[in-house]
This record gives sequence, structure tokens and C-alpha cells, in this order.
Amino acid sequence: MSQLRIPAAFIRGGTSKAVVLKRADLPTDETEWPALFAAILGSPDPNMRQLNGMGGGISSLSKICVVGPSTRSEADLDYTFAQVGVVNDTVDFSGNCGNMSSAIGPFAYDEGMVSGPLNGEAVVRIHNTNSKKIIVARFPVAGGHAVVTGDFAIPGLPGTGAKVALDFLDPTNTRGRGTLPTGRAVDLMTLEDGHEVRVTMIDAAIPSVFVAAAGVGGDTRTHPAKIDADAMLMARLEEIRRRASVAMGLAPDAKAAALQIATPKVAMVGPAASYEDLAGTRHALQTQDLQIRMISAGQAHRAVPMTGTLALACAAIIENSVVAAYIAKGADPLNLRIGTPSGIVTVGATHDRTTGAIAAVRILRTQRRLMDGHIYVSLPVAPVL
Repeated sequence: MSQLRIPAAFIRGGTSKAVVLKRADLPTDETEWPALFAAILGSPDPNMRQLNGMGGGISSLSKICVVGPSTRSEADLDYTFAQVGVVNDTVDFSGNCGNMSSAIGPFAYDEGMVSGPLNGEAVVRIHNTNSKKIIVARFPVAGGHAVVTGDFAIPGLPGTGAKVALDFLDPTNTRGRGTLPTGRAVDLMTLEDGHEVRVTMIDAAIPSVFVAAAGVGGDTRTHPAKIDADAMLMARLEEIRRRASVAMGLAPDAKAAALQIATPKVAMVGPAASYEDLAGTRHALQTQDLQIRMISAGQAHRAVPMTGTLALACAAIIENSVVAAYIAKGADPLNLRIGTPSGIVTVGATHDRTTGAIAAVRILRTQRRLMDGHIYVSLPVAPVL
């Protein structure tokens, strides 16, 4: 055949979509994966449409998930996430996707890769190879299949679905440099234009850096498209992201940091305020505890990456952090209400009562398999399967 033919599923997880592949159907040599994944999604595409592949032209629709047998005794399976560039062919394995994590347990259950009840609640322990952390997924099953219909709604997605509860256990220190890689809750960063900003750099679920929107000339009520169009603001946020990457030990220098598009995430935070989401719904100040606008793979996210939300929840319970400074008085850290471009997201983090460390973060999502069959891929040099 003139093209590779690979078994695949196309699945929505939360507010993202991804091509989901089984490890056994991919080249054994993982160095061949990046070129294959970029071709699957239609990258690079300077027109930002990914017309020649399965991608959708924005970061939340340019993703690959790989599921295979577990390499850890305490997990049921392994899950590897790849964030693929849109205008370039960068494939970044440095971070996980919280949204797509919601689809992994149901996919594995439906494929017979894990055991579970015929009816009731399935519990799947997932080893995310990107973060080296365990995610516990709980979701309803009926007749041997994951349930997708239900009455649970999530911001940014029309309609409702079956609830998937995700517990990210021991979420911090995914890179071995601690929860706060610099050892401080707040760092002062001087940018090339001489501007000084206070940032919180945290490694929780995914390495992230948070900055006050007001400190960079931004506004957390702003439409993502306007943020994308603000070249000065985007350049400033990217500079913060790259500097944080070096400071957190994720990259040796700014040049290397530029190539690592998935981590760290960079986000502007601000106080709760009345705003209108992308669907035109107005949210009152009283419905939120703070607001966020996060950049993902070079674009302002239309909702918020779930791993970024988890990092935010963890930063919120760290005294004196940039995030903690903006939380509404009386907010419940176990049910933190975050104003995003697509509505209000609720997330919570818990402390270990003995050690005081962050024990877990939980978030609720929905998921649905949209299609399965085979992906057809044209490569200049086809890898040996």
C-alpha cells in the first residue's frame, strides 16, 4: 500500500480531542513516533488548519494518546500523551493532557485492556508516562461498555454526558525538582524590556508558571482571540514561559525551551470579575473565586488545559503564591471555582494531614468515542512496524 494503515480511535476527552493508538500498533522504536504523529495530524500546516490530517488547527485538537500494558505494578495500564504543533511539526512529550486523561480508562475498558464490572462503576489506575504519576479514573459502565450519556455538563462543551472522576495522586514534583523547583513561592523575573514581574513556578500535574494579568498588561476577561492577536502580550508571556523553563530545570537554555512547546504552561491569573464566556453567557463575580487565561502550545486556550487547572489548584493552597493572592475571600480550596473563557471550572486540591504535602487533585470530566477504524498516513520514509 502507498500509505501506512494503523488501527486508531478518535475520542473527545473533556474539551479536547485526540487520536488514540495502542502501543502494540506503533513502531517499537519510539524515535520514529514524532514524524508519524505529526503526519497523522497533518502538521506542519502554515495555514493552521491541518487539512491533510486529523488535527483541527488549534492546540486542543492536535493531540495523540498512546495506551499500552502497564510498566508499573500499581497501575493497570500505561498512557503516553503527545502534543503536536500546528504550524510546525514539533511533537512534545514533556507533559500530560488532563482532558484526554478522562478518555483513557473508558477506552481501555471498552477495548478489553483492563478488567472491570459488567455494570456499575469501573476503576482504572493509569500510569501517565509523561509525568510518571498515577491517575485513578472512575466512570460508569453498563453491559460491558463505558457509559457516555448522562446529565453532567462541563464548560466549553454543549450538552451533557456521563461523569468521569479523575484523581491525580501525589501530583507534584513530576520532574524531580520539588513542588516549587526554585524553592520559592514567588520569584521576581526581569524581562528583556526591563519589565519586572512576580511569578509562581510550580510543578504539579504539569510544570506551570503563573503571573498576574495586570503585571503583563493583560486582562483575564479578554477573549482568547484578542489575546492571540496581541503580539506584545504573547511575546511577553512566551518570554516568561521560556525563562521559567530554564529556572525550573526543564530546559538548559531559552533556545531549547522554545522547542518544548507543551511545558511549562504559562497563565495569567486575576481576581473574580463579571465576564462573558465564548458562548455569550455572562458570569457574575459571585460565581467565581478567581480567573485564568492560559497559553497552550503558543495559543490562548479556549477553555483551560486540565493539567493547568490542577496546577492552579495546587498553587492556590501555597501560601503567598501569585495565585493565592487573587483568590476570593472565603473560597473553598476543595471546590475552587475558576473563571475560564468557556465558563466556570471547579477543581480541588487536598493536603496530606501527616506530611502537609499536596496529596491529590480531583476534577470531573466527560468523554465520548467519536470514531474508530484505521488512520492512513503518508510518510517520506515509512517506519518499519
